[in-house]
Amino acid sequence: MGYAVKKRNRWYAVVYEGLDPLTGRDRRRWHPAVDEADARRVAASLRPPARSAAHGMTLARFMRERWLPGREGRLRPTTAFRYWGMTERYILPRLGRVPVRRLTVTHLIDLYAALRRDGRQDGAPLAPKTVLNVHQILRTALGDAERQGLVARNVAALMDPPCHGLAPEQRCWNLTELQGFLAVAMTHRLGPALWLAAMTGMRRGEVVGLHWDDVDFAAARLSVQRSVTCTGYAVHVTRAKTWTSRRPIDLDARTLEVLADWRAAQREELGGHQSVEVFTTVTGVRIHPHLMSQAFDRLQVKAAVPRIRLHDVRHTHATLLLKAGVALKVVSERLGHSSPAFTMAVYQHVLPGMQREAAETFARLITGDAAASQASDVVPVDSR
Repeated sequence: MGYAVKKRNRWYAVVYEGLDPLTGRDRRRWHPAVDEADARRVAASLRPPARSAAHGMTLARFMRERWLPGREGRLRPTTAFRYWGMTERYILPRLGRVPVRRLTVTHLIDLYAALRRDGRQDGAPLAPKTVLNVHQILRTALGDAERQGLVARNVAALMDPPCHGLAPEQRCWNLTELQGFLAVAMTHRLGPALWLAAMTGMRRGEVVGLHWDDVDFAAARLSVQRSVTCTGYAVHVTRAKTWTSRRPIDLDARTLEVLADWRAAQREELGGHQSVEVFTTVTGVRIHPHLMSQAFDRLQVKAAVPRIRLHDVRHTHATLLLKAGVALKVVSERLGHSSPAFTMAVYQHVLPGMQREAAETFARLITGDAAASQASDVVPVDSR
């Protein structure tokens, strides 16, 4: 806007020109005038067009009315639900009233520091990885705001992402604890679902989303094709997220027996009818993922094993395989990871012990009995 102002006995027409793209501060241009009337005339002639409705838009209004609704159609339901939840829980209570065009790097630094200090609802520190996720949401949102002309620049892109620290240590059971849990779990109606999760490393949503057509008893293999996810309590069935998630998994003989027995019991429950889904309620409705988690929580208490999450059964499967010497690539394929490198990064806590075993094994090959036992296997080289 333009207006007239007198300073040191001289009149000026002052025109607001928006935010400075480097400092983020308001930028005004001063035009000397002969007198007050001339200053008003110059200000009127230089006045920019009327401001848009978005000129004073707060971050809360931008996120709730523009960005999040616009993103919903491009995101998986679970991702959109997580964005809404993190925005309402962590971002808007502290920054919601700040005009989006006045947001600065300092605002974000203070936000991340506060979240790391007492960001959880119970006043405990927020996990570093969650703080990083908050930053990623803001960076994407403000990038869209910049493209829409609502801000001069994306302040979240001007700063280093908050450090997410070390990955939390994976909690898992040892072999004895897993065996004890499975013995108890198989007394429960959903025992076969928990058995399958433990014996394959499948995710909860993949187990719940399994169809009988996905199980090939003759080939002793199943195929992961879809996953069941939750937004709150609402259920969504989606195709497995990536091509590596859509994978075959070989099954052992005992697991095939468990599935066959469960299929017979399920058919009897349903009066001879065969359900499409592998794991259903007594009425033939696909089980809710939360129901599987609740059964797991109760059964691990009954089994008197250390408390872990259902997802940690997947970590248990991978850890026991790696400690048994199964190749990293095989474990990676079984879990549906994007690459063996990702598997190595997640389970690097298992590898040091394996390296020590490898060193001792190689030493025995060179200096121990293993060298003598393999002498007969050496094939002479014809030097002719």
